[in-house]
Amino acid sequence: MYKRALVPLDGSPESEAIIPFLLEVAGPLDMSVVLVRVLEPVPPSVVEGTRHVTLEDVEGRTRDAEEYLAPVAIALRQRGIDARPIVRRGEPPAEIVNAARAEKADMIAMTTHGRSGLGRLLFGSVAEAVLRGADVPVFLMRQTAAQVGRPIGKETAR
Repeated sequence: MYKRALVPLDGSPESEAIIPFLLEVAGPLDMSVVLVRVLEPVPPSVVEGTRHVTLEDVEGRTRDAEEYLAPVAIALRQRGIDARPIVRRGEPPAEIVNAARAEKADMIAMTTHGRSGLGRLLFGSVAEAVLRGADVPVFLMRQTAAQVGRPIGKETAR
């Protein structure tokens, strides 16, 4: 039986569309939820013709990710679901799989952005890579921008 689900959220309304599913299954199954936001490292950038180098603000980005996840976790807790947010840094597919192992999750629940063709070729598919690398079952729900009417994270934060 599933007791802990890892739920990757990338800040998009499409990724947050998994939350209604969690509300329907996590409560009745007495599952705990680990919300994870993976921050991809940003390489330094140099302004051409100058010596100015812009470096990633790791602490600021981490704080922003924590502030994004906190209201979602609070909203889940208010509905009786044990939820905890974590932030990781690295390549999203690998970090999601590693987080599932580290958190002893027995399930990963996430959405796909529904890209196909050129979009999928250019952006890759995090969901597909997670599915291939995960040691636990992966529940995937296809969710495109057109299917999302409003950001669910904002709705659950009320």
